[in-house]
Formats: sequence, structure tokens, C-alpha cells
Amino acid sequence: MMDFDSKETIEQRKNMVERQLILRGIKNQRVIEAFLRVPRHMFVPPSHRDLSYQDTPLPIGYGQTISQPYIVALMVELLNPEDGDEVLEIGTGSGYQTAILAELVKMVYSVERIPELIKRAGGILSQLGYRNVVLVEGDGSKGLPRFSPYDKIIVSACSKKIYPAWVEELKEEGIIVLPLEAERGQNLVRGIKRKGKLVLEDHGGCVFVPLVEDELQGESK
Repeated sequence: MMDFDSKETIEQRKNMVERQLILRGIKNQRVIEAFLRVPRHMFVPPSHRDLSYQDTPLPIGYGQTISQPYIVALMVELLNPEDGDEVLEIGTGSGYQTAILAELVKMVYSVERIPELIKRAGGILSQLGYRNVVLVEGDGSKGLPRFSPYDKIIVSACSKKIYPAWVEELKEEGIIVLPLEAERGQNLVRGIKRKGKLVLEDHGGCVFVPLVEDELQGESK
């Protein structure tokens, strides 16, 4: 993976981790090490690559963004990823968070609605040597039943609600982390499945692009 790095990008990444993650309270050492390993610049379009290690979301086309490093780190830390976990990611996007997860868990199953993003992310992930990732084109609000149940679920775009498929496909005592639409803005939420239902925790405000869903499904989602 170092073939895609230069001394400059390695140094920029170290600074990103120290200033944007550690100084802002990210403590999980495995998560910190994953962020040190994954070359974020590879997932940023060439037009914005010089901004890859700054504390900001960046456009990746099709109305989508690669989230700021801190918010990705916070969500992944809240997920509490473990070596043997099988994780469902709703919204592949750039593939950056997918790569971070792939460093930390056994398998990542990632659903993305926009085919062009799947193709681009898949190419980068393959180039970087990740073999524990399965990318699937589809509507993430329906979950991904064929590989379920999952130890953890992470949603990379703001959802109007927690869809039944996600709860059904999450193992008992499993964790889901997502940005959820609120009365005013968005809240970052973690849910732990206990006795078939989610026990929710609020982890503060956030700003994400909306989840791309199949509007024809109506309330059957």
C-alpha cells in the first residue's frame, strides 16, 4: 500500500490523525492506526486531492461527499469494530470508510445506490489490496439480507428513520451507527440491539448528505 504514498502524504496523514482525531478525543488505538494506514488521498477526486488531509468533507460527484476525517473516525469508534466482525455499510460513497472498516473487521458488505461510485470505489479498494470487501449496488434502506445477520451496521448518509430491515439484520447485542434526521438538523445516533429492539444513544449534531432511497417503496421500506 505504501507504493501509493509519498513522504509528503504520509506526513500529512500523521498530522491529520494527531490534530483532527486524537486532539478531538478519538481514543480507540486500532481506529487511530487504521487512519494512519489508509491513504485518504486515493479516494479523493484529482480536482480536490490537495485538500485530502484537511478537516473538511469533499465532493466526489453525483451530489455525494467524502466525509471529514473526524466524523468518520467518530462513527467508526462508536461502532466499536472487532477483528471477527461482519459489518454492513449503507452507502459506499468514495470507499474511504469502507477501507477503514476493512482494516478493522473480518468482512465489510457495502451497499451503494450510485453505480458509478461503486465502480470507482471498487477499483481503488482492489488497487489497494483489500480482499475482505463485497460491494453491492442497491437501495440501502432495504438492508442486505443475503449476508445477514451482521455484527455491526454503519450508515454513511442521513436517514429519515431507522428502517426495519436494519434492525432485523443486526445480531442481538449488535451496534448500528447512523446520522438520523431530527426536528432541527441531524443527530448522530448509536443503537444497541437488545431483546430485538434498539436502545438508542444521541451523540450530538452532524451534517450528512441525505440517504438516496427508492421513493416508490413508500412506507414498505
